Amino acid sequence: MGKHYDNFGMPSSMKREFDVYNRISELNIDLGSFDEDVVSLKGAGIAGAVIHESGLVYMSGYTAGDIVMSDDDDVIKKGQDSGQEGADVIIRRLHWVLSAGKEGDLNDVLYTIKALAMVVSPGGGEFMNSPQVANGFSFRWHSVFGGGMGAYANDGIDQGGYSGVHARSAIGGFDGSFSIEPEIIVAIPVSLAKEIIENRGWVFPLPPDMLDKIK
Repeated sequence: MGKHYDNFGMPSSMKREFDVYNRISELNIDLGSFDEDVVSLKGAGIAGAVIHESGLVYMSGYTAGDIVMSDDDDVIKKGQDSGQEGADVIIRRLHWVLSAGKEGDLNDVLYTIKALAMVVSPGGGEFMNSPQVANGFSFRWHSVFGGGMGAYANDGIDQGGYSGVHARSAIGGFDGSFSIEPEIIVAIPVSLAKEIIENRGWVFPLPPDMLDKIK
């Protein structure tokens, strides 16, 4: 497991005992490369992630899909697939947020905190299945970090734990040329947050001088 994770106190029955990267490999999630994913903040309007000294990591959203949601089962399934795509992209980004300077990695994620899913759909109460669409995003986190609705759960129980289970809001009635924009907040050990901030700052992508420092 991660060096910071191993030193964090929590009930032993709730600690993960599996390597997150084994699941990521089995789920065919592409983590990209340093050169492709660790880039400069120069010219960026918003951050992809912000790390707070308390150990909270705020991940910006990702727009996925290209159709407006409706109550049709096939459309909802496409929305769920788009949510899963969003999870994969944000997990990839989080990997580099934590590992760019070799401070830690995804095995140091303690647990997931809160997700928000904004679903493109008719408003005015016409569409009521935003939570179902957002499950594609949430349950992917279960699969990677542990949770009763993930790919590794059996009868609602994941022997790997529940680090992927989070609070969530799923809201419909948004306009856009996509299907869903999910975002999430995760928790990492304070020791890791402090090491990252002291080494290269609290924001990702990296300020140009911080990028030059770790290359």
